[in-house]
Amino acid sequence: MIGIRFALYADLMLLFGLPLFALYTPGGRDDGGVGRLASLTLALAGLVLSLLSIAAMTAAMAGVPLAQVDPAAIQLMITGTPMGQAWAVRVAVLAGLLGLVMIRPRRFGIAALLGAIALASLAWTGHGAAGDGNPGWIQLLADIVHLLAAAAWCGALAGLGAMVFGRGDPAKAHVALDRFARAGTVIVGLVLASGLVNSAYLVGVSHLAQLPATLYGRLLIAKLAVFTAMLGLAALNRFRLTPALAAAGAPPSFAALRISLLLEGGAATSILALVAWLGTLEPPMSM
Repeated sequence: MIGIRFALYADLMLLFGLPLFALYTPGGRDDGGVGRLASLTLALAGLVLSLLSIAAMTAAMAGVPLAQVDPAAIQLMITGTPMGQAWAVRVAVLAGLLGLVMIRPRRFGIAALLGAIALASLAWTGHGAAGDGNPGWIQLLADIVHLLAAAAWCGALAGLGAMVFGRGDPAKAHVALDRFARAGTVIVGLVLASGLVNSAYLVGVSHLAQLPATLYGRLLIAKLAVFTAMLGLAALNRFRLTPALAAAGAPPSFAALRISLLLEGGAATSILALVAWLGTLEPPMSM
């Protein structure tokens, strides 16, 4: 279940984040990893992983192994639960996105919109959909914003990585970094604000001292530590490596940028893995 969640989160984040990156970074339209083959692969993988996820969720709720899940139970899950209805919307959107990529692969605005809807549907499979009434809607909205902002960051990292490890044009890389730096301030702000709202609902001030004593708390602390390191790497890119690349475009600056992006991408991957695990555990506020 954790593995399926991780793969699905990563796939749908790229489906939204990469075309969004191409929208505000013209160089990313050619070199930023949003080619037709990559988009087709991500859309197909999203459909396959969605099928696996609904089977895995049904098996978990029924308390049976994945291989023994009843198809009738899966159908009941799809038609009779909010998470099942969100899953149905996601599958329909992914099918539409697959058709779009096959017919008009460079419609980045429509692709980003469809990717955003598919990604937002994941909020109904996690803790964000556990609340009731107006507080529940606030929690769900914060979870959706958190997903979209994190995906925008991950998509930019993937797009920049495709540029600097592909053709390796320092001039295009600098333009892309400069564009991302402007958008990055908003992205980081949304990640932090929505993360604080989620923490208030899932952890609460009264449970902060108990975090190290629970598996959920230790994983959350690890996530925050990796996120802090990711912020440091982003600041290094913004205030040191990007100006250095603009001033000289020298190979040492480009090599440092590649190393920094690798580290930041590794941190993002670690956070996704922790989020996939956290989603299977009970948060302190529900204990």
